[in-house]
Amino acid sequence: MDWAEPLDFRDWAHRVCSFRSLFIGLLFLILMVSELRFDWVEQAVGSFLVTTNAKRSESGRIWEIGNQTQSARKTLEQIVTDNQSMQREARSATSFKRIAATIQPDQWIMISPDHFRRLYLKLSPETAEEIIPVFEMLTLLNDSQWDRTYFEKDGAGLRIYLLDKNNRVLRQLDVSEALLYYMEQSEVEIADSPNYFKNFEKRIYPADVFFQGLQSLNAEVRKGALPRPENLLRIPGRITRVGISDEAISGFIELAFEIESGTRQTVILMRGHEWAVWRLRSVLENQEIKESTPERPLSPGDKPEKPIKFPG
Repeated sequence: MDWAEPLDFRDWAHRVCSFRSLFIGLLFLILMVSELRFDWVEQAVGSFLVTTNAKRSESGRIWEIGNQTQSARKTLEQIVTDNQSMQREARSATSFKRIAATIQPDQWIMISPDHFRRLYLKLSPETAEEIIPVFEMLTLLNDSQWDRTYFEKDGAGLRIYLLDKNNRVLRQLDVSEALLYYMEQSEVEIADSPNYFKNFEKRIYPADVFFQGLQSLNAEVRKGALPRPENLLRIPGRITRVGISDEAISGFIELAFEIESGTRQTVILMRGHEWAVWRLRSVLENQEIKESTPERPLSPGDKPEKPIKFPG
């Protein structure tokens, strides 16, 4: 028999009602009441977890769900912020090239028909015609169905949808990467020489040879090879050399005009229709062949032409 085991009920009751037992029971009761009243155990455990949080590894399904929720919320907020910023930039865009630079993959922007009209009018007639014919633009603007214009990325180019109020597509327009590159190229100035452009290597002609060859063509070919010659008149100085690119993009070939104005050299990049520029280039190459052929000396029977004399 264990010596600590009470012998009878009276002995057991005596032990229970002893001072030590009553003190331990009262202390336990006080701890329970204080816990229910002040939650000091939970606070102590929480303080301990907060203090040791940096030292404990982040693991557990609850933490993963919370972390994923927080990451998704931040990502969504960033997407909304980026989209709002992109829409603001699009509304202030001054060219199709600027809109293409603003849009990111898997994103879109919306502008009004009037804004699209203003961007369209800034293009050269040839470029604008490639996007949408001017008479079709007039029809759409006056038909009162066109409500908004939707832009999205198409590779490195743009895809444009002209929508009505019910989101029906009235017209789909595709702007290729090459067409974006050539937009407004006639007004680009580069302080350099065509010799540094690989596209113009071995195809650089003196200005007098170039314009003689251009003048020998009929009016239609001249207009196709140099659609907007008035742009060259806006730059002061004298054209010294002209480079012709060997690469055709989207039906056009790039031309580089080197202009000297005092000590300053300026290069104006323009573009002509591929078929017309090839005609011009064949004429220029034939001129180079003739210039490189030595002239036949005059025979005794030949008479030199008399120079024309002007009065005074």
